[in-house]
Amino acid sequence: MSKIELEIVALSHSLSQSHNYAVVLGERDGNRRLPIVIGSFEAQAIAVAMERMTPNRPLTHDLFKNTLDTFDIVLKEVIINKLYDGIFYARLVCDKKGEIYEIDARTSDSLAMAVRYNCPIYTYDFILDAAGISYDEAQGDETEQDAGFQPKSGKSKPSNMAAMSTQRLKEVLDQSLKEEDYEKAAEIRDELNKRKSAGS
Repeated sequence: MSKIELEIVALSHSLSQSHNYAVVLGERDGNRRLPIVIGSFEAQAIAVAMERMTPNRPLTHDLFKNTLDTFDIVLKEVIINKLYDGIFYARLVCDKKGEIYEIDARTSDSLAMAVRYNCPIYTYDFILDAAGISYDEAQGDETEQDAGFQPKSGKSKPSNMAAMSTQRLKEVLDQSLKEEDYEKAAEIRDELNKRKSAGS
């Protein structure tokens, strides 16, 4: 059974489940999307790694990576290998000095680890056939919204952010990192980057 490589194309609030988030995976060489509902903690763990933030204390997934690194274990790939009753299952494929080990894991945790190791994410055709949606370039974001998800770029920002000075935004960013509010920190960082690009 051939594997299909995926990449994370969106991370956002789930419209269908208000207290959860959604990660949308897309085929690297195709037009199908695989939306997966995940918890807020796992969404935060994925966002922190994708935004290359350094928390004051290691998050659980950072701790696990540090442990694997200490024992010379490398995460080679993540495989989303099963779908049962609407629940996705995954495996971590690890290498320890040439020996390959496969570890059962929740899909959300597997994705949080994959972004930390920058390793490939795979699935199989039967999973995409069962739970994937076709992405029509002409429809753009509407496809993902119809599936109950908002694109990452549609995330709302604090209403007073535009009125804040750059210096004040940096102070709020530092405070958000101290309080481990990484979602807010990511929004502020996006605003700072936008101002930096506009000024260059």
